[in-house]
Amino acid sequence: MKKKYLIIGAGFSGSVLANQLCNNSDCTIDIWDERDHIAGNCHTKRDEQTGIMVHEYGPHIFNTDKKEIWDFVNSFIEFKPYVHRVKAMCNGKVYSLPVNLHTINQLFGKSFTPAQAKEFLATLADNSIEDPKNFEEQALRFIGKELYYAFFYGYTKKQWGCEPTELPASILKRIPVRFNYDDNYHNNIYTGIPTDGYTALMEKLIAHQNIRITLNKKFNSGDDVSGYDHVFYTGPIDAYFNFKHGRLGYRTVTFEKHYADGDYQGVTQMNYCDADVPYTRIVEPKHFTYWEQHDKTIYFKEFSKETTPADIPYYPKRLQQDKSILMQYRSAAMELDKVSFLGRLATYRYMDMHHVIGEALNFSKQFIQAEANGTTLPVFPNEEN
Repeated sequence: MKKKYLIIGAGFSGSVLANQLCNNSDCTIDIWDERDHIAGNCHTKRDEQTGIMVHEYGPHIFNTDKKEIWDFVNSFIEFKPYVHRVKAMCNGKVYSLPVNLHTINQLFGKSFTPAQAKEFLATLADNSIEDPKNFEEQALRFIGKELYYAFFYGYTKKQWGCEPTELPASILKRIPVRFNYDDNYHNNIYTGIPTDGYTALMEKLIAHQNIRITLNKKFNSGDDVSGYDHVFYTGPIDAYFNFKHGRLGYRTVTFEKHYADGDYQGVTQMNYCDADVPYTRIVEPKHFTYWEQHDKTIYFKEFSKETTPADIPYYPKRLQQDKSILMQYRSAAMELDKVSFLGRLATYRYMDMHHVIGEALNFSKQFIQAEANGTTLPVFPNEEN
């Protein structure tokens, strides 16, 4: 008998899941999304004034080290190779990011070789910090105060809205320091931008006769979903339970849009590291689509702030109190019948696009297999963490 499923959210998690369930099992699917468009925070569209493809909720660069994920997305839409090069403005000067040999030589006015730079950085590191307890100690332990205060202190304080001493040390482990002149922001071998945008990709994912999408429809846990065999929820897990254990902490982003003639800053992304500059970065999307020509340009100043009930959540803070609240929601989720939680918001983790897609692909396989075998259906794609 054909199953009937409901998926809440038309971002990558919901779209990939819907695609896989419809193509690999006998089912029909309704997708509800509270926004007036699909693709979640990856939504893209052409700017009316310039014709430039704009990432409506900030820059998204697809990158992965897994060929199967790269082949999967390219089977729906063309991705052109793209190398993301980021620059940083600090004390009125422009530097290369991530911190690499060029950055080190620029900042200190040197011409170090890789070996010399390693030795020099070792002299700057604060070896008295044996077990870093927070972000600041982690930075001082590995790169010293000069690089830390130039590129990380002010930016981090603006991004997270608190002193870096209040953040866990683990955050800095994601920030690379390179002892060569490689300024590619990503390490993964497969990196690209979809020629027609991410929304076009998700349109292809859910273009199936057994999938029906309804926009501007907000899900509430009290809604009658008894007509569905299973519900897959990809929204904020605390919202599903009406915040009964409290709200999970997020940072959100607001955007200030500007237009200019020609080329505004010569690069897709310029970070502003000084604490007295209110925005964290300026993104100029025309540099994503280097194969297109545009006489005018559009750019966005990004401002980070605490998430209020009216805001779109972006970055999970995952402080200790957040993790305690999360465990209560996960426990409540495990007691539900015929409901699964999937994606960044429902699992309260920071995940890149390729992680979200890979997890949705794996989860769909697990779910289909469990249904076929009559075993317990999976509730989460990940262990408690």
